Amino acid sequence: MTLSLSAANRDPAQFPDPDRLDLTRAASGHVAFGHGVHHCLGAQLARIVLRTGFAGLLREFPALRLAVPAAEVQMRDDSLNYSVRGLPVDWD
Repeated sequence: MTLSLSAANRDPAQFPDPDRLDLTRAASGHVAFGHGVHHCLGAQLARIVLRTGFAGLLREFPALRLAVPAAEVQMRDDSLNYSVRGLPVDWD
């Protein structure tokens, strides 16, 4: 069985406004790191690394912001992993 990561976590019955990036969303039941016996062993480490990395980045660059409107950020949807093609940022 293959899971489409670009479609995962986009069920409006499970997640309110699923197409909007909301870093404060308290979402449970998402499949970012698998589920059940297939849950990723490195999930907790990945969460710690991301939390620490983003905190350090924002501490170093507190004025960091998108350099273009969010609607202009191009998404990469032509591969197994759904991601951005580029993320132009700016800071003062």
